[in-house]
Amino acid sequence: MKEASVIRTQSCLATTMIGAATLLAVTAGPGAKGGVVAMATVQVAPPRPAFATCKACHSVTRGGTNGVGPNLFGIFGAPAAAKPGYAYSPAMKGSKIRWERAKLDAYLADPRAVVPGTRMTVPGIPDPAKRNEIIGFLEKLK
Repeated sequence: MKEASVIRTQSCLATTMIGAATLLAVTAGPGAKGGVVAMATVQVAPPRPAFATCKACHSVTRGGTNGVGPNLFGIFGAPAAAKPGYAYSPAMKGSKIRWERAKLDAYLADPRAVVPGTRMTVPGIPDPAKRNEIIGFLEKLK
């Protein structure tokens, strides 16, 4: 009975150590002295309240799945219709848009005016402060 407890404790300890090891980044590089290791940290701000409307159709996690709309992680500064695995409308594919602040603002205000034929069903977000909050959030998802 005591041996089983020790084995369970050792197993938990090993699992914890393996988990901790997965949090470590690779060494600082070939020139690093003494095998300097840094903790890998990824901090993404939680979705802002204004993003709640978008969240119904879009995910925002790195490598996340597409929903009704494409995953929006890393779209800031990227060309439109560039996320792999999503069936974009022909209008979006042909738009030649790059998702910079001004273009995102115009698109979020009135998607159909910016990309006639888009499949985006939201009619637009009229409040400039909400659009700015959404754009600021998307800008941080790198």
